[in-house]
Amino acid sequence: MQALIKISDKQYLVKQGDKLFVPRQTAEIGATLEIASMATIDGENTSLSSSGTIQAKVLEHVKDDKVVVFKKKRRKRYQSRNGHRQQMTCIEVVSI
Repeated sequence: MQALIKISDKQYLVKQGDKLFVPRQTAEIGATLEIASMATIDGENTSLSSSGTIQAKVLEHVKDDKVVVFKKKRRKRYQSRNGHRQQMTCIEVVSI
């Protein structure tokens, strides 16, 4: 059984036991999040109603890989280099 969930304007297709990285959530480590399901997929019994909730456990708060932003204008002696690391939360789907 799978479910389609939406967290911070991003959609994820998850099943029980999945670990995924989502944008930073305001929950403590070890806390349980309840996430509304957009759709449930179970073979031929697919429903697009938001009838159920998903239980997810917060495992840790981490930083994502560095994204380097490099800008350059040729023949103008302009170049700019900047980096950014997004705050992420690792969660594990406990039950659907």
